[in-house]
Amino acid sequence: MSTPLITRQGYEGLKKELDKLWRVERPEVTKKVTWAASLGDRSENADYHYNKKRLREIDWRVRYLRKSIGNLKIVDYQPEQEDRVFFGAWVEIENVAKETMRFRIVGYDEIFGRKNYISIDSPMARALLKKEMGDEVIVKTESGEYTWCINSIKYDK
Repeated sequence: MSTPLITRQGYEGLKKELDKLWRVERPEVTKKVTWAASLGDRSENADYHYNKKRLREIDWRVRYLRKSIGNLKIVDYQPEQEDRVFFGAWVEIENVAKETMRFRIVGYDEIFGRKNYISIDSPMARALLKKEMGDEVIVKTESGEYTWCINSIKYDK
């Protein structure tokens, strides 16, 4: 089970996605299904089968978004967070091999399609929480333990 937190930007993005799916995409796909069904024999009608499948995908996503949005808690930036890693932070870390990574700690529903976002529930995020710039952090994963140093902490304000 994921922690039901989300940034304000993430919340607004999910609401926009839901609105677009419900008001734009679903009506368009419904028209296509109706048109394809009117052609008669559906057994070999690729338009009908593809659009019925797409309609099911849209309906599943709409149900998921409606349920999720109602359960999410928006976490806004607070000045007290400054100089420490908390939810919503952009963190840059470096390992002993001088490899760096930069990412933002966000809610589960925000990580999809964003390679520079990690979930608050990930081992990396859990290890970094409440740490300060310059702190050394040991991240324990299934593949072993890794040591990172925090180079910077920033927040979208």
